[in-house]
Amino acid sequence: MKQPEPLTFFLDRSLGKQTVAGALRNAGVLAEVHDDHFAPDAKDQEWLPEVGKRRWIVLTKDRRFHNRLLEITAIARSNVRVFKLTASGIQGQEMASIFVHAIRKISRVAIGNPAPFIATVTRSGAVSVVLSAAKLKRYKLG
Repeated sequence: MKQPEPLTFFLDRSLGKQTVAGALRNAGVLAEVHDDHFAPDAKDQEWLPEVGKRRWIVLTKDRRFHNRLLEITAIARSNVRVFKLTASGIQGQEMASIFVHAIRKISRVAIGNPAPFIATVTRSGAVSVVLSAAKLKRYKLG
């Protein structure tokens, strides 16, 4: 029986370059950083299709990420799975701790739900899908 491919998490530029990625890697998670693959000023609509092709899972703290039509459409068309940290006013070490604490739940949601979707991760580590593949389907058209 074929082993499932390991999950790779893509940290968008809102999560920085080292602290969160380092903590996830220390926890045994495959983590890729935005600036290692794309220009620092690359628009979401530019990198989302490539991340989708690679089947990477997006981690972000961009508060407006799932409220902007361009980004929602790009997420839907790129078939990506997005997890957005909802806590505000926190720095790298706390963000890292939250993601490491929640990574098993994040992984279960990523595996158990068809792409594309947008989910939230709270400060306490709760994970929930807020825009499912069924809801995002309408953004793939047009």
